[in-house]
Amino acid sequence: MDFEGKVISREISELLWETEKTVGTAESCTGGRVAEAIIAVPGASKYFKGGIICYVNDVKERLLGVSQQLLEEKTAVCEEVAVEMVKGACRTLQTDYAIATTGIAGPSGGTKEIPVGTIWIACGSPDKVVTCKVVEDHGRDINLAIATNLAIQLFRDFLKEINGAAEE
Repeated sequence: MDFEGKVISREISELLWETEKTVGTAESCTGGRVAEAIIAVPGASKYFKGGIICYVNDVKERLLGVSQQLLEEKTAVCEEVAVEMVKGACRTLQTDYAIATTGIAGPSGGTKEIPVGTIWIACGSPDKVVTCKVVEDHGRDINLAIATNLAIQLFRDFLKEINGAAEE
């Protein structure tokens, strides 16, 4: 993990420690990289409950409660699935928050409608989820690194917004 990633993970750690909240992950294309970034900080066991690697749709359905109809109609690579993954991870892992990723890292698997490099990132709580879409293909390794870094940045910003709103 790069220096910036470590700084962001440390900020997430501090924000979760202060609020005594918990987080989990639901990862498809990133395969555990987001969880790895979160636990890079000593003491993560106080706030990180676990992660679900849901590489196939069946696991998204069974463990996270993602709608089979949604997966069939829109595929796994869409904003709605990422949102359902966050809510499902919060429910399954019994966490306050979750971070989810779903996409096509490459080098193959893309289509004209959903090209390689398309990755949806979501984070939040059962009541509020924010999303981000990555659309450029830089090759598998860089696509995964970008998605992982964006996921922890998005979550850090979400926590800062939630904490700022709570302080007002």
